[in-house]
Amino acid sequence: MGCDGDHDYQPPCANNIVDASRAVWKALGVPHDQWGGLDITWTEAKFHAVIYVSEC
Repeated sequence: MGCDGDHDYQPPCANNIVDASRAVWKALGVPHDQWGGLDITWTEAKFHAVIYVSEC
């Protein structure tokens, strides 16, 4: 996945990378100085959650 028009011709990310737009960083409340690099811990959830992000 990646390296095509749908993905802005970016190479595929490594397994420990989550690619996000500025709108996502802002919606999640991540301080600007942490954009581009943030440790994320994934856990197995017992429920399903969906985050809707829209640009204003």
